Amino acid sequence: MPGILNRIKRYSRTPQGRRTIASAQRAARDPRKRAQARSLLGRLRRR
Repeated sequence: MPGILNRIKRYSRTPQGRRTIASAQRAARDPRKRAQARSLLGRLRRR
C-alpha cells in the first residue's frame, strides 16, 4: 500500500491537487455539505 500513499502525496503537490484540496476544504466548511457527508458515512457504516 505504500505506493498508493506516495501517489496521493505526489498528486496533492500538483496544481490540480491543490485545487482539489481547496475545493474539499470549502465543502467541509459548508454546513449543508457536512450534513450530506455525515449522512453518507452513516449509510456506509450500516452495511
